[in-house]
Amino acid sequence: RTCDQLRCTTCDFRVSLFNDYIWDQSCDYLFFRNNMPELSKLRAKMIKKKGARAYACQCSWRSIDALTDLQTDQLLRWVCGKH
Repeated sequence: RTCDQLRCTTCDFRVSLFNDYIWDQSCDYLFFRNNMPELSKLRAKMIKKKGARAYACQCSWRSIDALTDLQTDQLLRWVCGKH
C-alpha cells in the first residue's frame, strides 16, 4: 500500500502516480518541470509495464516494479499530504 496523496516538499507539487507504467530512461528534470501534470504530454516518456508504478512531481520521479520503501531514498522529499 502507498499513500495516494503524496506531496513534494521541494517543488510543492502533488505526486502523480500511474499504475502499470514506468518512466523511460531518457526522462530528465526539464521534462517533468515543463510537462507536469499534463498526462497527454507525460505519455511521451511512459512505458507500459504490468505490475509497475510510475511516480512523479515537478522535480523528482521514480519507477517502481518491486516492493520498495520510498522513505529510504534520501533524495526524495515526498510526504503524506493528509487524507
